[in-house]
Amino acid sequence: MRTERLRVPSDTIRAALVRRLRISSGISEEDVREIEALPIAVRQYPAETPVVRDGERATECCLIVEGFCARSKTIASGKRQILSLHIPGEIPDLMSLFLHVMDHELSTLTACTLGFISHDTLRRLHQRRPVVAEMFWRDTLIDAAMFREWIVNVGQRPAPARLAHVMIELRERLRVIGRVDDENFEMPLTQEQIGEALGITAVHANRVIKQLRQDGIVEFQRGRVTVLDEARFLELADFDGRYLHQSPTL
Repeated sequence: MRTERLRVPSDTIRAALVRRLRISSGISEEDVREIEALPIAVRQYPAETPVVRDGERATECCLIVEGFCARSKTIASGKRQILSLHIPGEIPDLMSLFLHVMDHELSTLTACTLGFISHDTLRRLHQRRPVVAEMFWRDTLIDAAMFREWIVNVGQRPAPARLAHVMIELRERLRVIGRVDDENFEMPLTQEQIGEALGITAVHANRVIKQLRQDGIVEFQRGRVTVLDEARFLELADFDGRYLHQSPTL
């Protein structure tokens, strides 16, 4: 359930977004000022709460200020597939500017502080600042690259490698916004949610987590990952981070 709008300092709302765009797109200071001037309505959401449901018509885009969100699809039997994870500084529903009816659900994984920017405001910004429009278009293309990698991950890698790959991807994205501490980072998913992301059962996810711990590769406890053996972690995941395009030259 949504609560009242919150008063959050403007620089806090936009900090992770601007930091991420500086690295991935090389945003100019003039464009930073344009983004900082955007009117954003900030609201608090509890964990495991829909933000935009499958089939809804969105009129605003959601900027994650704090917390973690996921995109997902649920089939008729009730089984859910998590399609992607989203972190502070990301706008996971930019496509709703042009795809008017949502074809998936965006929901919170943890308690979240979310900022909402109306579609009309974003369209005016895009018309006024075409370079910003290009940056947001690049963001949606990076999303598409991540979807491709997730398809390969679920379809072709064994379960331990799938989990390692998701963990490393999340770590590298969190690193960009300064959320990694000595190879220790937040991954606030339950075993059931990990199963939904990897296409396996919660019981199987539990076995995989135990295997990675017993092999001395990573420790996953209380929603945090600690890397124990970086070389084996990278080897297991078969990770090539080019698809994240974390540089304007990629």
